[in-house]
Amino acid sequence: MSSATTGIGNVTGNTALVEMAMAYSRSRIVCAAARLGIADALAARERTVDDLAKTCSADPASLYRLLRALAILGITSETAPRRFALTPVGDPLRKDVPNSVWPAVIFWADLLSDSWAYLTDCVRTGQSAFRVMESQGIASRWSKDPDAPAIFRAVMGTAPAEDYMPIARAWDFTGRRVVADLGGGGGSLISAILKSHAHLNGMLVDRPPSIESATPRIQADGLAGRCKLIAADLLEAVPSGADVYALKHVLHGYNDDVAVKLLKNCRAVIPADGALLVLEFVLPDVISQPDPNLETLLLSDINMMAVTGGKERSAAEWKSLLAAAGFELRRIIPVAASDKFANNVAIVHGVSIVEAAPAA
Repeated sequence: MSSATTGIGNVTGNTALVEMAMAYSRSRIVCAAARLGIADALAARERTVDDLAKTCSADPASLYRLLRALAILGITSETAPRRFALTPVGDPLRKDVPNSVWPAVIFWADLLSDSWAYLTDCVRTGQSAFRVMESQGIASRWSKDPDAPAIFRAVMGTAPAEDYMPIARAWDFTGRRVVADLGGGGGSLISAILKSHAHLNGMLVDRPPSIESATPRIQADGLAGRCKLIAADLLEAVPSGADVYALKHVLHGYNDDVAVKLLKNCRAVIPADGALLVLEFVLPDVISQPDPNLETLLLSDINMMAVTGGKERSAAEWKSLLAAAGFELRRIIPVAASDKFANNVAIVHGVSIVEAAPAA
């Protein structure tokens, strides 16, 4: 019987499963680098381990070992014994560079990590990790970090509008007047739609901190005269005044009961000839074999289960959910995949436009 060795002394005949089990190790290494501010400390110059340790408030011997691991991952480079430089791969870890991935790394590898640690309990109980931890008297990383809300806003909807153009151009807005982007975060989607369709006006609707963060961006994009910025809680009420309402990656964060409540708020204000565009993943009815193209969708489904108690849905589930809120599913339009990335997250890949209209 042959055996193979894979990482940290493991000897096994099935390396694939063990490698899956160990996948978190890279995540924790990159997260530690981000939390310690190693990329910012290196910036555009080489530094010794001892010098970096003072800047990063770290133990020199332990920091050296982390820097070597980062070098193996291509994030740093050891240019001389115990002397390191930042590589182009590691440069986006700096906080002060355009399209910095620092917020995304902290969001995924740190703030959400304990939610994934409680995944087994989530499956056993049907509850989110937050509820599981709450029942056990355990405070989540998210609740303990005062910067968590700001980091979330920095990750969601802050990519360049150009990255959202495949979505903006995938649906025919001819004859439409006003598009409301509900829960649109930093305004990337509404900016892309308005830039692509000069005849439209827009509304960006989100909670007050998100609207405050999006205001400079809408002004910088030259859209202040065409886009109203409205602070609102969508679970309380949806503002009227649009004939197209768009929800991108909003409903997957909620269970069916809460999602229907939000959709009913949309139904209460949408005109009879209006359109509802739900921009989400659409799962296939059956997963019969490995498919790398579906991996993002299914991992997102597990993430929603653990973190928010929400879910990704199949076409049949979307139809049922919409019907419960008084909408009729018209069609599902897959959006062409984009190679563009923002915050290391594919913007378009796997997204579909679930088009619905008010039911008679």
